[in-house]
Amino acid sequence: MASLSSGLRKSLVLLAAGTLLGGAGAALAQTPFGDLDRTAATRISFSSPTRGAPVLAGGEVSVSGQGFKAGQKVTLLYGATALPGGALTADGEGKISGKITVPANAVSGTFPIVVVAQAPYHATVAELKVSPTIALSDKGYKVSQAQTARGVYQSAYSAKSNALFTTSAQGRPPVANSELVKIDAKTLKIVARVTPAVAPAPAARPAPAGAPAPAAEAPRAPGVYAVYGVGVDDVKGTVWTTNSRQNTVAVYNQSDLSLVKQFPVGTVNHARDAVVDASLGKAYASATFQPEVKVFDTATLAEPKSVAIQSKVRGETFSAASLSLDTVAHKLYVVSNSTNEVAVINTQTDSVEKVLPVSGGKGTIGISHDPQTGRIYVAAQGSDNLVVLDGASGAVIADTPIGAGALNVAFDPVKRRAYVANRGASTIAVTDADGKLVANLGPAPTPNHVALGKGGIVYAVNKSAGASGEEADSIMVIQPQ
Repeated sequence: MASLSSGLRKSLVLLAAGTLLGGAGAALAQTPFGDLDRTAATRISFSSPTRGAPVLAGGEVSVSGQGFKAGQKVTLLYGATALPGGALTADGEGKISGKITVPANAVSGTFPIVVVAQAPYHATVAELKVSPTIALSDKGYKVSQAQTARGVYQSAYSAKSNALFTTSAQGRPPVANSELVKIDAKTLKIVARVTPAVAPAPAARPAPAGAPAPAAEAPRAPGVYAVYGVGVDDVKGTVWTTNSRQNTVAVYNQSDLSLVKQFPVGTVNHARDAVVDASLGKAYASATFQPEVKVFDTATLAEPKSVAIQSKVRGETFSAASLSLDTVAHKLYVVSNSTNEVAVINTQTDSVEKVLPVSGGKGTIGISHDPQTGRIYVAAQGSDNLVVLDGASGAVIADTPIGAGALNVAFDPVKRRAYVANRGASTIAVTDADGKLVANLGPAPTPNHVALGKGGIVYAVNKSAGASGEEADSIMVIQPQ
């Protein structure tokens, strides 16, 4: 259950208590200031009945919870109103389950649902997210498909070789299926592919203190340095990839995908994105779950230095996620998926210039920028929106609902369009420079990343679409008309 601010939580619980004390019906009857459940540790979650699908206006919602007393009566309320279908009873294991329906006229957003348990009394707040419903519209765009490796994760275009490089990885650690693929941008044919080198086996987790020694496990097949993020260096003719599972990065030759250097395990914590400022001879990798970005010298390939980022949210830690690089203005934009903030780094000095809040964004994870205006485009996975910020002041220029699971964004400074991969909605939303929705492309089975190509072409990769064989994952080639 996602957390709310303590003030909001107290207000909502008090509102529910007021409703109960005011006699909102027999189903909500409580003895005023009667027995309290002082040890309650309840958890409530809401989801679509269809696994992986978003909750939409007019749709059914599955309710599940645990930590209640056996036989305890539980009521769900929105504000002071009991929800139809929200009168539930815990089973013998203290679990609840049920179905409620979102009104057809509901707006998109995250709604606080008050959960009240009776005899003994306990109240808390759970969050129900309703995603926006946006019709498909492809006017002004031509969309074609190309194939790449299974489990495709990101892509990056090289103007020097007129090639698209994709990374892919499948499964849980130790990951054995992973490829770096080179695709001819003109013919969309695969011209080279390579499987990363075998990685060291992860250390076994020690048994808890006092616990018996675990039984010997059968040897597992070794994993590889699976590749996830990707960036290109057209001066050095290399491709930089992130190895998230091994907390490091690797460098390959663009020409034949031969390995140039594999950095040691632990170089970058859960490395996510990689971008290269070839004019300065620097490569940057984001350290997810850590308040830092690592900076590499592309000539020496020495161990990197760290740029620390201090969150402005009291008591919270900045978690570096996506990166967007302006090589002319020498600025690196870093979004935090834990604190809903954007850091702006001066790439000449590798110092943080400012940290801006993303008001209205939740679970911010994707970022891009407009080099002409300095505007910052932030995709928020938790709130299903695109937030456009003034890069100088941090003021919100636009807050646009664009689709469930907004994951990544790429801004095209020539065509003046922002492209957003919405993984939950299976769409690529397109907005103008002011954040106004102008198209919604799809279906895109599970879009994971968007990248700019030549002449306004945009590449959107679809990860694990569910089919078998080479047709399982694909690249959407989007051409403005």
